[in-house]
Amino acid sequence: MKRLFSNIGWLLGGRGFNAVMSLVYLYLATNTLGLEQFGHFALIVALGQAITGLANFQTWQFIVRWGAGEDAAAADAMGAELSGPPPDLENMRDATGFAIALDMLAIGMGACFAAIVVATAQMWLPLPTELMWLTFGYCIVSLLSIRSTPTGLLRLRFQYATATAAEAVQPAIRTAGAVLAFMFMPNVMGFVIAWAASEVAVAIALWFAATRRNPIDLSGISLRRIPAKHKDAWRFVWSTNMSGTLTIAGKQVIILLVGTFGGAALAGGFRVASQLGQALVSLAQTVSKAIFPELVHAKDNALVMARRMANIAVVAGVIAVLVALFGGRWALAVIAQDDFSAFYWAMVILAIAGAVELVGASLESLLVSAGRAGTAFLVRAVPTVLALVMLDAAIDWNGAKGAAFAVLGSSSLAVVGFYVAILNLQEIRITVKSDTDPDADSASNDNSDNRPKPANDLGETDHQPASP
Repeated sequence: MKRLFSNIGWLLGGRGFNAVMSLVYLYLATNTLGLEQFGHFALIVALGQAITGLANFQTWQFIVRWGAGEDAAAADAMGAELSGPPPDLENMRDATGFAIALDMLAIGMGACFAAIVVATAQMWLPLPTELMWLTFGYCIVSLLSIRSTPTGLLRLRFQYATATAAEAVQPAIRTAGAVLAFMFMPNVMGFVIAWAASEVAVAIALWFAATRRNPIDLSGISLRRIPAKHKDAWRFVWSTNMSGTLTIAGKQVIILLVGTFGGAALAGGFRVASQLGQALVSLAQTVSKAIFPELVHAKDNALVMARRMANIAVVAGVIAVLVALFGGRWALAVIAQDDFSAFYWAMVILAIAGAVELVGASLESLLVSAGRAGTAFLVRAVPTVLALVMLDAAIDWNGAKGAAFAVLGSSSLAVVGFYVAILNLQEIRITVKSDTDPDADSASNDNSDNRPKPANDLGETDHQPASP
């Protein structure tokens, strides 16, 4: 638990810096662009992030899951800290190569998808014609800035301080770009360029931090090696990818649909309410990313650890909701404009949804780390689909507040589902082994040994410790 809280501390420190900077660039963007143009800006950014999120694989989880060898797991079980690369370099090379190959696949598929979506955007999004090329350009830049793999490498080695420093580049560049846009290009294009520059900068910083001491072995790039060693590899890949897709659907796609059903102004206001009210969702993602590797290492103690984190999350969630309730109106008045004050209750409702997600973060991580990524996906999928289907009616009923209630309902149902799924598991044991090892299978069935017993030196146990 000591290392877990240390890791969370580093991650929250980075989130804290990001939060402060986000208030600055949000103030500049809303006060420079106004409600309607800010809505155009919000839709462009949401579209780029949605396409990237839909195409991107959660490669950081693959690196953590398959990148550590048996020696690393044993060292961790004895309480040893991992300050450098795991001992089994071949496992890490194969996992990293698999992740990079998936990133390349994601960029290619995402670019094709972006071209189709942007070409048809005016049929369903309230964006002017002159912003179409800018929208497509931002989508491509966002795809090229995919950074899940270097993040996974840093988490595999528990280098949270280094990761936090690298990720701090994004809010710093974004804020500096917003200031320059405010001074020299006070329009939608200026702010989109600032956002694009920050995406590129943080990707470069993370790749540099991850490869500075341990260069990437390009010979390991392959889509075959990991699946050859783990028969469930592709199932895990697609399950985590679809879970990530649902997270994007619950955030960026909803903003796009708010714009579709309610117009650019409503989308802009909902984006501000979401960024202020659902800042807690970022906290939930931070906790999830820190606890996942620890759950992989904890094995038999994973359930106890997840329960402790869920209890802490309840307290933090209540505090955050109270802050939004009593300080939200002031925040909207100071940070945004009077035009955005009508979105106060939407912000409070989204803050409650964020608190619910915070409680569910450790529960979802527990399911995924126990090899139940498919279950986690199904539990997340049904409420998300219901929210998207009901969104049009919710907006007609009560505008931005109706959309916020749809998000809250989705989050609540998902967390209840996670809890029920965990109750249905008699015990949770987190073990990842090589599929070529019959002895390990036998040992697992007998419950006599929770660790895999590889038939050769390539047997693996998993490891680990989505942005901004």
